[in-house]
Amino acid sequence: MKVFALFSVQRTAVAAAAIWMSAAAAHSAEVKLQGISDDSLAATVRGGSLLIEQTMLEDNPPTTSEILAAAQADYKRLLAVLYDNGYFSGAVTISVDGREAASIPPVHPPSQISQINITVDTGPKFTFGRAAIAPIAPGSEIPKEFAKGETASIGVLKNTASAGVDGWRVRGHAKAALTGQAITADHPNKTVNADLTLTPGPQLRFGALLIKGESDVRRERIVDIAGLPEGEVFSPEEIRLSTERLRRTGAFNAVALSEAETIGPNNTLPVTAQIVDAPKRRLGFGAELSTLEGLTLSAFWLHRNLLGGAESLRFDAEVSGIGGGTGGTDYSLGVRFERPATFNEDTDFYALASLEQLDEASYFSRQLDLEAGIKRIATEKRTYMLGLGLRTAETRDVFGENKYTLLTLPLGAEFDYRDNALNAKNGYYIKADVMPFLALSGAANGVRSYVDVRGYKTFGASRPVTLALRGQFGSVYGPDLSQAPADYLFYSGGGGTVRGQEYQSLGVAVGDDTTGGRSFLGLSAEARVSVTDSIGIVAFADAGYIGEEEFYDGNGEWHSGAGLGLRYNTAIGPIRFDVAVPTSGPETDESFQVYIGIGQSF
Repeated sequence: MKVFALFSVQRTAVAAAAIWMSAAAAHSAEVKLQGISDDSLAATVRGGSLLIEQTMLEDNPPTTSEILAAAQADYKRLLAVLYDNGYFSGAVTISVDGREAASIPPVHPPSQISQINITVDTGPKFTFGRAAIAPIAPGSEIPKEFAKGETASIGVLKNTASAGVDGWRVRGHAKAALTGQAITADHPNKTVNADLTLTPGPQLRFGALLIKGESDVRRERIVDIAGLPEGEVFSPEEIRLSTERLRRTGAFNAVALSEAETIGPNNTLPVTAQIVDAPKRRLGFGAELSTLEGLTLSAFWLHRNLLGGAESLRFDAEVSGIGGGTGGTDYSLGVRFERPATFNEDTDFYALASLEQLDEASYFSRQLDLEAGIKRIATEKRTYMLGLGLRTAETRDVFGENKYTLLTLPLGAEFDYRDNALNAKNGYYIKADVMPFLALSGAANGVRSYVDVRGYKTFGASRPVTLALRGQFGSVYGPDLSQAPADYLFYSGGGGTVRGQEYQSLGVAVGDDTTGGRSFLGLSAEARVSVTDSIGIVAFADAGYIGEEEFYDGNGEWHSGAGLGLRYNTAIGPIRFDVAVPTSGPETDESFQVYIGIGQSF
């Protein structure tokens, strides 16, 4: 065994030395691009060169064989780049240590390469002399670059043909195609004449939705969920929407809708849905540790196709505040049932039950919630919710113990126009919840409302800076402070409101104790600076207001905090590390707070 091990090490060392020598030879190769005076075009050519890309690799440097192969492939690649930028009489020469790369046999590459010269003779730039495409469907968005006098580009020609076909497809002509193209180069005049001919074909209507693939979801439910409008005029947007509806159920691992190759009877077009079921059951666990709030343990069990119609049933359990300093231990247990496409393809039904105990520093609450309602997905960015619920609870706060039962009418709307939910750069987000409640016992009638508004704008390109703003507004209208449900009142402080301040540290003073307020206002601002592609830094400031009144009138109390943060971008979102200090408001025992999580703070 010892001899074998020694031999293995020696052989590995020899192989490593050979690899190092090959890598060193590759790294010694210098690539020069010459003949192009336009800096912008030179950068484009460099970006299209496989040879330049290969020789820039450091972690896995190419061998001389790979360099030679890249050089020989670059002739066509670089000519294509020239064509795409309007240079139709260009020439490319690539020499490897003085020899034309195309003349070197691939089976006998040089043992070492030191100098590579890419010489490009662009020739004159061509423009469109004639640019015509017909027939065009009304409303088609033909690229403005496809016009007389504009740079003649292969990319523009492709985009123009695609735009022309898409214009007809939007109007129901699913089999529209480019059936003719006459493209000639006039070298004396340095122009390209392009005539593109489209054949729209007949306007088609959707045929039946055909199901391909074995699925435990019933066929009629797949058709209902997809909502493909059989008999109506064909639309690519309807194909996309049907695909998205099937995917968002969570019952399928893969969904693809494809149009039939041939037209059916009476100018109908059948569509086939190819689907693959997701695993029916899923079990998950989670744990989170906070120096302030303690340990949180959670688990869930999910069934994705409970009754054969893509219905989902999910059980959730959570224990939080274990060993924390923000009160006692909290418990929650819930179950939620959802049925997609209940009233129509974009309206889901839900029913839930939850049992929760909250042992907070300022109050204790144990409540049971029963609720049923509908969720309307107006678009992928707009969702509305309407429900009917029953809540019964036992609470204890500065006003004593109370038992109440409420009939609730939760209403909600969500507008999500962010470019990325976990790391938004531009766009906005609005979530509004309004819940009228009718007191059956132990409380007074009223309305609880909460609005969360966020906006994002990014400036710059090399080191972009994102400005993010957030406003939160809350109100309990109707009952006075002593009659309002204790768990409906608002507090400020902590990671979700004012960083740097202790969790729920700001409320309404009642003698020597504290309770929640009937009005809440939260303001946050962040400047996020990208240092590298992976690392960013953040400066932030938060402020919160709690008042006894139903709506903000300035008679309540403010507090604020500020700090700095670090972001490390990952595939699932940025890892967040924030350090914040209080800047105004009631005194706190802690000089700073630390917050760690995944995704931006808002």
